Amino acid sequence: MVIGAVLATMGGFMATQLEGVLRRRERERNAALLFGEILSAVELVTRVTDETRGRGDPYGRLTIGLLRAVRRETDTYDRNREQLYDLRNAKVRAQIHGLMVRITIALEGIADATSHIASVEAELNALKPDDPARPELASQLATLAEGRQATFNFMMEAAGQIKPIVAALRPLAKQIFDDHEAILRG
Repeated sequence: MVIGAVLATMGGFMATQLEGVLRRRERERNAALLFGEILSAVELVTRVTDETRGRGDPYGRLTIGLLRAVRRETDTYDRNREQLYDLRNAKVRAQIHGLMVRITIALEGIADATSHIASVEAELNALKPDDPARPELASQLATLAEGRQATFNFMMEAAGQIKPIVAALRPLAKQIFDDHEAILRG
């Protein structure tokens, strides 16, 4: 009887441990899937955004719309950030978080600069051609445009670090994250 009770207790303990391990693996796979999808989308949309800047107004409606799409992806990351801790690899967690912080900061900088540029342009357009404040505003506009471009370049540099992180998530997710590219390219 005592042996049977000990065996039953050990069996229950082992079943609980096994269930916990399986649950942790499933959570880790789900987190890897989620962050792999988010990062793949961010990488693809930032690359397309960079391509669109070469046509027409570099910060026109299409470019700004694509930047908003990247921002929505970073918002999805923010809403699900606690799942990051389901990934056991601390280096990958740090890489993902650091990357998303850099991209979010860059997106906010680009949006702020774009807004500020629009207000300075409006102010400049309201002035008469011979107004003495014109050169100062034109200089301010050029500085803002340079800053926005530098911030965009910073974001693209950060986005360039996505592929190795996604490659690290691939075996955990048991998923290849190339579908975004294939669908976009048709």
